[in-house]
Amino acid sequence: MKHTSFLLSCFVCFLLTSHAISQTPQIVYKTDGYWQQQADYIMEIDMNVSTYQFTGKQKIIYTNNSPDVLDKVFYHLYFNAFQPGSEMDMKAQTIADPSKRMVINVGEKGDPIYESKIAKLQPDEIGYINVIALSQNGIALNYNVEGTVLEVQLANTIQPGEHVEFDMVFKGQVPDQIRRSGRSNLENVALSMSQWYPKLAEYDDEGWHAYSYIGREFYGVWGNYDVKITIDKNYVLGGTGYLQNPNEIGHGYETSKVKPSKSDKLTWHFIAPNVHDFAWAADPDYNHDTLNVENGPTLHFLYKNTMAPEKLENWKQLQPKAAKLMTYYSDLVGAYPYKQYSIIQGGDGGMEYGMCTLINGEDNLESMFRSTVSHEMAHTWFQFLLATNEAKHEWMDEGFSTYIEYKAMDDFYNENKTNPWKRSYSRYINIANSGLEQPQTTYADKYELNNLYSAASYHKGCVFLAQLGYVIGEDNLVKTIKKYYNNFAFKHPKPIDIIRTAEKISGIELDWYLIDFTQTTNTIDYAVKSIDTKTVTLERIGLMAMPIDVRITYTDGSVEDFYIPLRQMRGEKPTSATLLKDWAWVFPTYSFKTSKKVASVQIDPSSLMADVNSEDNLLLKDKNN
Repeated sequence: MKHTSFLLSCFVCFLLTSHAISQTPQIVYKTDGYWQQQADYIMEIDMNVSTYQFTGKQKIIYTNNSPDVLDKVFYHLYFNAFQPGSEMDMKAQTIADPSKRMVINVGEKGDPIYESKIAKLQPDEIGYINVIALSQNGIALNYNVEGTVLEVQLANTIQPGEHVEFDMVFKGQVPDQIRRSGRSNLENVALSMSQWYPKLAEYDDEGWHAYSYIGREFYGVWGNYDVKITIDKNYVLGGTGYLQNPNEIGHGYETSKVKPSKSDKLTWHFIAPNVHDFAWAADPDYNHDTLNVENGPTLHFLYKNTMAPEKLENWKQLQPKAAKLMTYYSDLVGAYPYKQYSIIQGGDGGMEYGMCTLINGEDNLESMFRSTVSHEMAHTWFQFLLATNEAKHEWMDEGFSTYIEYKAMDDFYNENKTNPWKRSYSRYINIANSGLEQPQTTYADKYELNNLYSAASYHKGCVFLAQLGYVIGEDNLVKTIKKYYNNFAFKHPKPIDIIRTAEKISGIELDWYLIDFTQTTNTIDYAVKSIDTKTVTLERIGLMAMPIDVRITYTDGSVEDFYIPLRQMRGEKPTSATLLKDWAWVFPTYSFKTSKKVASVQIDPSSLMADVNSEDNLLLKDKNN
């Protein structure tokens, strides 16, 4: 599919400033049969920092780029998850290994008994979004709230190509921070505002995706955001979007003399072009630093000035590292398209959002950079720009981010590991051998254990990409990643899109790889079966077949590498190894002759093939007698 850009001929009364629109390429809406919906937001909220309640007005210009007639829409009301009896609450109470953020251990040491934090929230501590009024092109609509989803019956159907205007009045309350969003968390950040507004659900070629918010990730509609946030004037804000009124705000954003305000509140006006989410954080004690990346965006850093001096120094030392990392990822994947990126102390682990990330702020420098910022910034590409459906294909988000994170850290620290992704291989292999593994096609919230979700999404997802390099060659993988980004940024890619990109780059057929590794729990297990002077016999034990790299050490001390293609590949990766005939997967064994007497045979010396039992991958001749 071609990646051709064009502006919609009409925004129906929703025009963003030319300054903001020029900051980043326009979204592809509809080309050569490809389409995606668009939702452009205008929002105004007034936050009461004493009660943590806010009132809001929202206008959405929704464009139906689909070929379908729509008779309903859905909104996400994420804050409703933070109420006793919610689906998120019930999940925390019933899963065997709940996230420690979600529960309190009331049991003895070594014999934990968990109680849900959400279940204990009082009325003034819960989260909610209450819809007061909703209309379509001025006509009042009927709607129904089901947990975290607003079900809306339209007054009139939305025809293909039609624009409609939805107007909403709503009230919200920010919950005690338990997961991602909230107030007054353990690091005393006043407001971490993610998933805070009524958000239209995505409709794509698979239909509606009106998922309940139970704990996992998100999927949103691309659009342009115009957001005004009114809050006490001593609060400092940062997040998604470009601040439009720095001369009214100050707090490190000023470009000239700040105009004095007689009000107790200020209104922060942000515009964010071509994003699928809008997040922000606010605190009266934020320091605000900026750093310009050479040939890149301006980085903003917001962190509490009440921390100990050594922790404040960590934030200063983090800044040049983050700038270097931004350049690294842009070179590896593709240029970061916005003019700004913010790293904000949010006080609850790390989570990626549009043009920003919220992270813990009191960790040591090594943990902040290597364990958090490196991963969350990676998500800018493999989540925010390559915006896969995280509820269905979370491994493409978490796993690919983990892949480039580990690669970056190997380069940054000059570790030069043969396999920088070894930790992910180990985690995946442990789960594969446990008998508990679920396929990566499992819906993100339906893994039986959080540990299984982590292994499948972060680690097996990382292995998918690293092992793809083993299959098609590292140079081809580098080209594949760049081409994938170039073709599918802003386009909600699916698993087939990364595979088809790799096929076109390498000339190798790869549907077998996608099916076996992501849609089943078939495992890879090869062994060196025997050495008979100059004849080597290998054995496939696992159900998943692979091409095989083999290293032969001869009795005279010389070494020769061999490469056995898998017949299903219909091609070979670039290699300097001796090329052997292909191996059809139905044959359990494979033999070949060498030119000299063999001392030892090793399968996959790079350890980039995820063999679940590598102990039989090396055989010495004297052990075979």
